[in-house]
Amino acid sequence: MDNTFGQTAARLGMTLTTALLLATPAAATKGMFALGFSTNQRAMGGAGVAYGYEAMSAAINPANAANVGRQFQMGIDIFSPRRGYSNTVANPQLPQPGTFDSGSEYFPVPNISYNLPLANGNVLNISAYGNGGMNTDFSNPVFGIAPAGIDLSQLFISATYAGTSGNLSWGIAPTLAIQTFKAEGLGNFLVTGTDRDWSYGGGLRAGIVYQASPTVSLGLSGQTKMYMSKFDEWATLFEDAGSFDIPASITAGIAWKARPNLTLMMDVQRIFYSGVPAISNPAGPPPLGLPGGPGFGWDNINVLKLGLEWKANDQMTWRAGYAYSENPVGPEDVVLGVLAPGVVTHHLTAGGTYAVSDSNSIDFAVEYAPKQTVTGGSVAIDMSQISLSVGWTHNF
Repeated sequence: MDNTFGQTAARLGMTLTTALLLATPAAATKGMFALGFSTNQRAMGGAGVAYGYEAMSAAINPANAANVGRQFQMGIDIFSPRRGYSNTVANPQLPQPGTFDSGSEYFPVPNISYNLPLANGNVLNISAYGNGGMNTDFSNPVFGIAPAGIDLSQLFISATYAGTSGNLSWGIAPTLAIQTFKAEGLGNFLVTGTDRDWSYGGGLRAGIVYQASPTVSLGLSGQTKMYMSKFDEWATLFEDAGSFDIPASITAGIAWKARPNLTLMMDVQRIFYSGVPAISNPAGPPPLGLPGGPGFGWDNINVLKLGLEWKANDQMTWRAGYAYSENPVGPEDVVLGVLAPGVVTHHLTAGGTYAVSDSNSIDFAVEYAPKQTVTGGSVAIDMSQISLSVGWTHNF
């Protein structure tokens, strides 16, 4: 890396990492998690566990880093969720009657990654990205006292070590996780927190990619639960005095080079919300925050992702995708689900890459999730989403 580029990349990286810490991903597309972490991943419905084609592909499967050369990549997603609720019955144990929409409709979600081949033939990858979060911001007194909402953001910083052995690529990624959370308007639930709090922890991500034939590769990636410090400020909200770990997940997939310029991908993911009581325990009346106490009632979900990449020529690559995510929120969970309406299921995506030179390219993507509604008794919650992403990739 020459000095000029190195200094520029370092400044951009510092700026973007700071933005990551301050970004609010809002109610992301797989419950509380992002569908994809880079511009190109979002363009292909989040698919790519068996396809290493960019530095940020290590965020889907650490083994993918072994199949990418020296590359620096960064991008930003402008994520716009539209969420709301309605209630037709006046009851002090239910949200305020009427139809209301949440404010705060635009959120920046940056990402940054650097992939470096080492002298021993293996690869080091450093990536930082918004893993997910949840946000609502109602101007009305939802639960009878004051305007209500929550604001959860998650940042992952992964250091991946990857390599190849014959047809098998492997990768392991110790991961630092940072969370920040704030809520308001929850006095009726005997919640006493008022200030933004931070939580720190981490876990392990690992994966493999097997090149089954010249045109077919198989991928498997897993993430342990991220064990996090407690939100002490919110000990009266989250189960076990503020405990809020990040769930484990596992993804398997296939990539098929149907033609020299056409690659098709399919991933299947399982997210284990049941491993985090604050998320999965059944919702219930106060007091919250007790060991084994009420949570948001979310279920484990499966996610299907389909992606397509077509290299039209040396300058232009097009991508498209579709994803279906099961809904973790059931009718019995809609009261607290007003605060966390992560209910969208269908996702349509498209985008591409334009090479402006041999070493630099601009990536772009659009993602749309149509409105989904879940009704329980007199209360209904809904959400739709759209996001626009742009990125820059530099190959050395």
